[in-house]
Amino acid sequence: MNDPRIQELIEFVRFPSVSAQSEHGPDLRACADWLVGKLGRMGLEVRLVATAGHPVVLGKTPGDPSKRTVLIYGHYDVQPAEPLEAWTSAPFDPQIRDGRIFGRGSTDNKGQILAHILGVEEALLAGTLPVNVIFLIEGEEEVGSRNLGDFLKTHRDELACDVIAISDTGMAADGYPTLSYALRGIAAMEVRVFGPSHDLHSGVYGGAVANPATAAARLIASLHDAGGRVLIEGFYDAVRPMDTWEREAAAASPLKDADIATQAGVTVLAGEKGYSAVERIGARPTAEINGIGGGYQGEGSKTVLPAEAFFKVTFRLVPDQKPDEILALAEKHFLKHCPPGIRLEIERGHGGEPFHLDPNGKYGLAARRALEKVFGKSPALTREGGSIPILVDFQKTLGRDSLLLALASPDCRAHAPDENFPLANFFAGIRLNRSLLEELAAC
Repeated sequence: MNDPRIQELIEFVRFPSVSAQSEHGPDLRACADWLVGKLGRMGLEVRLVATAGHPVVLGKTPGDPSKRTVLIYGHYDVQPAEPLEAWTSAPFDPQIRDGRIFGRGSTDNKGQILAHILGVEEALLAGTLPVNVIFLIEGEEEVGSRNLGDFLKTHRDELACDVIAISDTGMAADGYPTLSYALRGIAAMEVRVFGPSHDLHSGVYGGAVANPATAAARLIASLHDAGGRVLIEGFYDAVRPMDTWEREAAAASPLKDADIATQAGVTVLAGEKGYSAVERIGARPTAEINGIGGGYQGEGSKTVLPAEAFFKVTFRLVPDQKPDEILALAEKHFLKHCPPGIRLEIERGHGGEPFHLDPNGKYGLAARRALEKVFGKSPALTREGGSIPILVDFQKTLGRDSLLLALASPDCRAHAPDENFPLANFFAGIRLNRSLLEELAAC
């Protein structure tokens, strides 16, 4: 383990750069400074750019107007490490075990972005960098990239590029080359359900006064039919159907329904009828309850009719659904199904549009060739269920698409205790960067 590349990865992961927790502000700045130093030693023009939140690291190789320009995006912030007791080793004391580095941020996103940095470094040392490269590495991805949209608008000219490369997605199977060509969007909402002015004795008032907890349960149940289809009127009106080749690609994916069940720890899968689990996750919109509460939560029983209840819901969206439109339809649905004696307060939350790239375009084909060259097999083409809203900002502000080249293994435990990154993927990522830049230069 004397490989200096591994030592740099350990150094990078050691920073507790948790953007969601204000006490880690100095750690985020120290981590950003480390990146500035690394890129500077490689000979890049690099600076730390302040935002209203955590700074952006912006680095550029010497420009050559005869070459294409590739923007490589990543993030140096990480998720909170709690629960700390669930980790086998301390989350910010990186350990190498069984060919993997364990630590918070090892996969998401430090191992993946560092692989790209080292790939560019190797090419510069060899004198063979075939494109101009811009590194854009932010410190707020895990809290919604809340300042990056404005950053893109302010710095649009100096971020001018031909295409964007990102490794922040998951492989379809362990070690299997994967190009994600679509991600779902998201729209969030919280519904508070009110009944009587205060908690009531359930014996004295039960049966005569509407129960907010029951009303919340009924509203939640109104979201789906028995086949898993969302019942909000107009919900599917804008959904772009899957092309035949997309369904064929989903069927050919090494990720199977049984794998999804195993990863989730369930014996039976659920969801919208007529689609495989792979298709449901990537290509179909959903409505999911993320939290619910109301009434007495302590030990034993307390016979009250609660004064209020609540639930939180998020909608995952596919092309061409719009977050604001879906939230408006959902609000109308809940108000329509609100029972007598119940009052609702509905708060709309954050949203992000879905992302879609043509994997058969020239840059998509270049990415597929690079993946096949490094991993020795034709890559899986996948639509991911998660959301990276900034991808749509890249499209709208910079006018460029993003290539999502996965390096995260299915069992990387991102956002969970014992997050890890296979060293084989780390080294493959370095090779992938060089292969990708060569293919993009030649396409």
